[in-house]
Amino acid sequence: MKNKRSIFSLAVSSLLAAVVIAGCGTAGSPSGTGQPTEQPQAGQEGTQPSGEKKTLIMATSADYQPYEYHDLSSGKDEIVGFDIDIAKYIGQELGYEIQVNDMNFDGLVPSLQSKRADFVMAGMTPNPDRLKNVDFSEIYHEAKNTLVAKKDSQITKPEQLAGKKVAVQLGSIQETAAKDLAKTVEGLQITSLNRIGEIVEEVKTGRVDAAIIEDHVAKGFVAKNEALQFTTIQSEESNGTAVAFPKGSPLVEDFNQVLKKMKENGEMDKLINKWFGDGQ
Repeated sequence: MKNKRSIFSLAVSSLLAAVVIAGCGTAGSPSGTGQPTEQPQAGQEGTQPSGEKKTLIMATSADYQPYEYHDLSSGKDEIVGFDIDIAKYIGQELGYEIQVNDMNFDGLVPSLQSKRADFVMAGMTPNPDRLKNVDFSEIYHEAKNTLVAKKDSQITKPEQLAGKKVAVQLGSIQETAAKDLAKTVEGLQITSLNRIGEIVEEVKTGRVDAAIIEDHVAKGFVAKNEALQFTTIQSEESNGTAVAFPKGSPLVEDFNQVLKKMKENGEMDKLINKWFGDGQ
């Protein structure tokens, strides 16, 4: 009898040990697999476990206040702005979490082409070159180009840029506009940089004579730099802002439906007033 009890006790102990080991999976992974849970990747938003929100990766260039920029006022680095609020609203309506990835502006379209992002929001305007490589949503906001220069420079018109140096953001429609101007304005020299902050600094230090920047963005920088001014460049061309997607993305129609709803229910106007303060 003693022998039988010993055998029985040994069997129970072995069983309990197996249960404990089976319950000790790696942290952040399904129990017992020993493998970490994979992070969501662009184009794989449907792979998350049941009951959890799916994730979309948004690529942006967070140097474009008030569209998207780094806010440190809370003590932590957070990307906020007009585009961020729109993206979060769309995500909520469609049942997605939005993961924001910051990168240089000229890397945004390639990130869609390589499937490293599901969509781009960065104050981006559809133009013929971009339309060859990505799809766009409907326009959700209109903007204009401006000339930013020192107040004592007296530069307020494109024709006054003859023989001058002008800074623009690399890969932007402002860069395209500058190249178009160079065809008719003699001696115009173009400096293309990655970040708007760098461009404004070039103007402030006099390394360039002026910059071409979108009006709402220019307004914010000029407000913080009393020595600078900006004037609108008159043009019949649209600088409307839209969401960019990989070619053939099924998200285009879904986003368009929510953007239409935001215009109809007043949400878009509310965000325009919040971030631009002028209702334009």
